[in-house]
Amino acid sequence: MSHQTVAASAHGQLYRARPSAPELVDVPEATFLMIDGHGDPNTSERFALGVQALYSAAYTIKFALKKATGRNERVAPLEGLWWGAEAENFAAATKDAWSWTLMIRLPDGVPPDLVADSLNAAAAKKPGIPLGEVRVERFAEGRAAQVMHLGPYAEEQPTIAALHKFIDEQNCRLRGKHHEIYLGDPRRAAPAKLKTLIRQPVDQ
Repeated sequence: MSHQTVAASAHGQLYRARPSAPELVDVPEATFLMIDGHGDPNTSERFALGVQALYSAAYTIKFALKKATGRNERVAPLEGLWWGAEAENFAAATKDAWSWTLMIRLPDGVPPDLVADSLNAAAAKKPGIPLGEVRVERFAEGRAAQVMHLGPYAEEQPTIAALHKFIDEQNCRLRGKHHEIYLGDPRRAAPAKLKTLIRQPVDQ
């Protein structure tokens, strides 16, 4: 199978892919807001609170950055690292056994003190969500394979299987955690129109 390798110096290039056309990408280091948890994302209160915490933090940083510098940055999409079973069988594993790290990428060059002050301000405004557990971390994924999934989250397994098959055909090995980037909003889009970028780090 032929493939395309994306030498991605621009982060935006990493948030685009074609359905049914897996590709290899090189994912550079970036700074993320992160929060950890465990359990079924469909029923876990922890998951819902983690999403709220990340978005509250990200938007507080966005507005503080605009006020301080005039930069009007878009909030990046929600991402998730998932584990709890062998990577090859991730989608078939019992959701109650999943562990996860939710994350949102920060714009390049945001001053650390602005991030810290924004997290404190968000936590003071919304004491009911776990903003105190949101951390800032540099994350570098390196070489990975990715593909776009169109449709409900519950129907990802064939897309994941096709991605793993592509990885094997490129003589690569799976490593690290299953990674999803949520480009659609389930509150607004019909399930059939949801877009999820599925990424799997590899060794070559």
